[in-house]
Amino acid sequence: MHSYARNISIGLLLTLAGTQGIAQRYNKALSPTEAMKSFQLREEFRIEPFAVEPNVLSPVDMAFDTHGNVFVIEMGDYPYEAKPGNYKGRIRLLRDTDGDGKPDKSYVFAESLPSATSVLPWKDGVLVAAAPDILFMKDTDGDFKADIKEVVFTGFFAKNSEAQITCMRYGVDNWIYANNHGQGGMIIYKQNPGAPALNVSGGDFRFRPDRGLFEVESGTGQFGLAIDDWGHRFYTQNTLHIQQSPIPYRYIHRHEFMPTYSSELNISDHELEMYQKSATPYWRQLRSDRRQAAYDSIKSGYKEYARDHFTAASGGTFYGSDVFPRSFYGSIFTGEVAGNLVHRDVLKSVQGQPAFVASRDEKEKDREFLATTDPWFRPANFYVGPDGNLYVTDIYRQHIETPVSIPEDLKADMDFSNGVQYGRIWQISPKEGKRRPTVFPDWSTKRPEELVAFLESPDQWWRLTAQRILLEKQDKSIAPLLKNMFLESKDARGRLHALYTLEGLNMLEAELVKKALADREAGVREHGLLLSERYPGFLPEILNLTKDASPQVAFQATLSLGQFQSEEVVSALSEIIEKNAENSSYRLSVLSSLRGCSPELVKLLLKNGVFFATPSAGKIKFIEDYAFVAGSRNGKDDISGLLGVILKTGNDYQIAALTGLTKGTRRSKNKVNMDKNLVKSLEKLEGAGSEDLKRAIAGLRKVLSI
Repeated sequence: MHSYARNISIGLLLTLAGTQGIAQRYNKALSPTEAMKSFQLREEFRIEPFAVEPNVLSPVDMAFDTHGNVFVIEMGDYPYEAKPGNYKGRIRLLRDTDGDGKPDKSYVFAESLPSATSVLPWKDGVLVAAAPDILFMKDTDGDFKADIKEVVFTGFFAKNSEAQITCMRYGVDNWIYANNHGQGGMIIYKQNPGAPALNVSGGDFRFRPDRGLFEVESGTGQFGLAIDDWGHRFYTQNTLHIQQSPIPYRYIHRHEFMPTYSSELNISDHELEMYQKSATPYWRQLRSDRRQAAYDSIKSGYKEYARDHFTAASGGTFYGSDVFPRSFYGSIFTGEVAGNLVHRDVLKSVQGQPAFVASRDEKEKDREFLATTDPWFRPANFYVGPDGNLYVTDIYRQHIETPVSIPEDLKADMDFSNGVQYGRIWQISPKEGKRRPTVFPDWSTKRPEELVAFLESPDQWWRLTAQRILLEKQDKSIAPLLKNMFLESKDARGRLHALYTLEGLNMLEAELVKKALADREAGVREHGLLLSERYPGFLPEILNLTKDASPQVAFQATLSLGQFQSEEVVSALSEIIEKNAENSSYRLSVLSSLRGCSPELVKLLLKNGVFFATPSAGKIKFIEDYAFVAGSRNGKDDISGLLGVILKTGNDYQIAALTGLTKGTRRSKNKVNMDKNLVKSLEKLEGAGSEDLKRAIAGLRKVLSI
């Protein structure tokens, strides 16, 4: 053999060997039948395909409309940035025409969308989140293709598809909520050009298309938004699979002097651990090994995990149906697309805590609700259908990581588009018990009184859908039926939906709100408080509910109380902070109100003799933050008045107050009024203080230039 031929043969063998090695690094895709066999699911349930490729591709969200159609968001661009002129986002419309409960017809309802992420039925069409826009689309000629496409909002962040506007959810309060991941953007309401642009940086988003309202909401949710029967929001963000913001944005931004505007809490009590069945991807293990070596080289003590810890949580969804066994009602289901599993949280209300606690079920202490050995399974999102079953939108990709976070040499043999030809929607249903038909009557034929009856349904989907349609129709003739339901229904959820349907019809009455404030169900009382803010005469009821047995009601009463300005509000807030100073949410809630950060409050705390009697971490933090507000606001007597009070307290409180004043004054836009009381107070503090106190005084003096 000639030498050059021998060299070519050797080179070919090496190439083939290398190619074979690369091929073995990553598993091949499984057929839906094969994938189904790989699932390890709670024994009470079955999982089966609902829709698969080619009828659906790369699904990330879905919704049933009132005609039984299923709208599916397909994210064909993932994980790359959508390119103008070549957008691959698409909305698929699935129909069941033979009545077997599974779609047999698939239509492209809309295409060429930039990274569409979410779909929500509205007025016989759908609202679609497709950054930078939220669109309204509708088929008016019956060909199952959108011929109306209107921009409702524009201006949202439109780069990374994992961090855009997503997860639109209709709430019981008639607002539509969406995750915005805290991304910046000046939002313009296209249907009202005269409305000022809204800066959504640092928060999520909510809007009411029936009234043209839109505003920022607390939180930085990524992909996953669960709203329970009583309107509490829980959202997903990568490693933090379930978070809550107990203080809505409108409260915590009542004034501009707060030290922090974040009320986000990680409510999981089981940290980041998960129980993965799939093998660790080659690239992830190698990347983790490299990172760990770097951490070890600088002795950081940091531990890098390649598996068994949440890194890509997605799609948190509230289960609100009676089809699953009773113990599953109210669960939050969350996907882990990197771990190829479905996690379940059980929510608990804990005395004295405004936020809920998310725990594992007793039977899932060392396992997940669903896990698989198939590394292509990517449960991006979930949907609870009108049949009460849980639907899993599985984008089904070989790789789910964004390319920018993987070293160049590791991604050289990775095809991030491998899987665009696949897509599955799985249906999870109970093996035994109630089985509600998937096929249901066309709601367009339902009379208003029939829709009112649905407000008492055991299924959240039916209640919210009925409420939404009644809101859209604006038929005020049903007001007597709604009032009767609110007054007579034995179902607390039905009473709440009736109340908010009246609100949506502009038929709310003060007497109904008063009854809600005294309702036997905590969730109804909570919303009675929200609605009572419109009626100044209900202040006595609000004051009384600050002592409610329900942690959520008592906390909402505290927030609502901050909307009022009378002297009795200061007294109530002083008692609240004396009792709840160790809770960060309570500290923020009191300080966010104008009366809760007024000079009168701290004087009253001193007079009562309870708050300052024994120092604690929460009390000291409250005084520091209170002082920050006083320094930042820097109104008449704000600083000198506070110094006068802390002269009569202990060393810890004095240091905290001076530290807060220093930070707040540094941010103040006003020139400090250097009156004689301020200077005298500082001199007195210096005369008898510790070295730490003297340093704190020196810091304040430096800021004040005295």
